[in-house]
Formats: sequence, C-alpha cells, structure tokens
Amino acid sequence: MPDSNTPPPFFDRPIRLGTRRSPLAMAQAHETRARLCAAHGWDEEAIELVSVQASGDKIRDLPLADIGGKALWTRELDHWLGDGTIDAAIHSLKDVETIRPPELHIAAVLEREDRADRLLGARSIAALPPGAVVGTSAPRRAAQLLNARPDCSVVTFRGNVATRMAKLAAGDVHATFLAAAGLNRLGEDAVGVRLDPEEWMPAPAQAAIGIECRTDDNIVRALLAAIDHGRSHAEVLAERALLLGLGGSCHSPIAALTHWDGDEIVLRAAIYSSDGAVRIAGETRLLPGDDGPPRKLARELLAQAPEHVAGSFSGPQ
Repeated sequence: MPDSNTPPPFFDRPIRLGTRRSPLAMAQAHETRARLCAAHGWDEEAIELVSVQASGDKIRDLPLADIGGKALWTRELDHWLGDGTIDAAIHSLKDVETIRPPELHIAAVLEREDRADRLLGARSIAALPPGAVVGTSAPRRAAQLLNARPDCSVVTFRGNVATRMAKLAAGDVHATFLAAAGLNRLGEDAVGVRLDPEEWMPAPAQAAIGIECRTDDNIVRALLAAIDHGRSHAEVLAERALLLGLGGSCHSPIAALTHWDGDEIVLRAAIYSSDGAVRIAGETRLLPGDDGPPRKLARELLAQAPEHVAGSFSGPQ
C-alpha cells in the first residue's frame, strides 16, 4: 500500500478529478474520491478535486433546452479534460449528451442510487389540489404530470436542490419534483414522497454517476476500472442507446427504466407529447453491451407516434 503522503503510482502529483461546483456535484465528487481511495488503498491527498461553475449553473431562469441543452453541464469539464487541467471528470449521467467527443470515454459508472423521483408539496400526484401549479424544468416530468393530471399547470423551475426547495417553501408553486438520488446524497432522504418508478418512470441514466477520462489515457482508465459497477454501467449503456435511437433532445419527454432478469436487462421506455396527452410505451430485453434491442425499441416507439410527437425527436443517430 502506498505511503499516505505519496501520489498514486505513475503520477508525480495527485490525480485531478473535475466536478461542477454545486452542492450535489461536490457530494458526488467526494463519493467518487472515497471509492477510488478505498479501491486502491490511497489516502485522500492522492486525489485533488477541481471544481468549476458550469454554464448551466450560471443561468437559472430559463429552460435548459432553450439555452444550449445538456452541453451546458459538460462544456467546461470537457475543455479541462482536453487541455490536461484534470485527469477525469465526474458527471450525473442523465445530464450528459448522448453523443460525446470520441477523445473522451466513460471509464466508470458507480453503483446506482435510488432512481425514483420524489414529489415535494403533496402526498401523491392524485392528492395535488385541482389546478395545481407544479414547478419543473424537465419535459419528462411535465409530460408525465399532465398525462396523469391534465388539470394541473407547469411552470419552469430551475436551480439546485436548495434553491428549488426554497421556492416551494415560499409558495411559488404547489409542488415540485426532485431526484431521490440527489436528495439521498445530500442527506435529505426524508424529504418528499417517493414516486414508485414502476409507475412514474425516471429519466434515462437517472441516479448514475459517471467518470469520464481521455480515451487514450490508459493509466487513468485502468485506475477508474476498479470502481466501475458492471451492472449499473450496462444499464446506463442500454438507456443511452435508447436515447441515441430516438434522437432525443432536452425538449423530448422520455422516460426509461431497466431491471435485471437473470443475465438479461429488461428495458421499459415511454415517450410523450409535450402536453402529456399522448403516451407511447414499449419494452425490450437485451444482453449487456448489445445496443441493438434498445435502438429497435426506439424505432418502434417513433413508428407508433403521431407526427406532432415524433417531430420532437430527430430519430436514429
């Protein structure tokens, strides 16, 4: 085991992990560092956390889809990876674009947290008051809500967990949604009511932390492999293959849920019209690493969709 004051093997300095600066992102970064240190027998000083305020954290009053999409969460970290400022970047994978630069590689996915959403402000969707105003910036959450409760209205609600909880407490809306995984990682596991993901399906790759590095950096790739959770990684690849087949964007309401049946992954998915009036669902089975069935499911969903729904997807990429 290396001495606690020495850098990891093959490095003359601490490994640099890049992260967004939000409280949740920092919690995910600390979890990643702890897992790496435990896997390799390192002291914490072997890993330096380098934080940046992402573009998406700077602009909080507009829908993400209107100001650049998911790239706003990755732009700065991608640049730092490219110029060598950091050795790896930590991401919430549901916020990472489906098509990534070939020079970057998702080398590890940590074991997934609870992938459910939590409802804040009411004990259930059915218990929302008639005509309730609900805050969310996620097209999936908005469409699922309007599908179940067309009497409700949706307003844009962005910001970190604390900001959104404060807006709810101030009475800006009747209710809002937050990811259970994020609340758990921040020690807020008692907040809100958990929505059963079998009924209220989450976003693709929700609750998964991914660590990305340069594709040609074999040393860092090998170090990160020690904390890769194979089943979580396989689930995320299947869900991202579905996204790729749909050609979904930040405007596209998409829900997906995977579970294991023996050695096979069962992938359920649904797409919606933006107003929630149309819901098209399907299911497929696949072996880990086979992106054929998810892409086939995507084609089937789009083939069933009316033109105004299919139009919010660009199709196979």
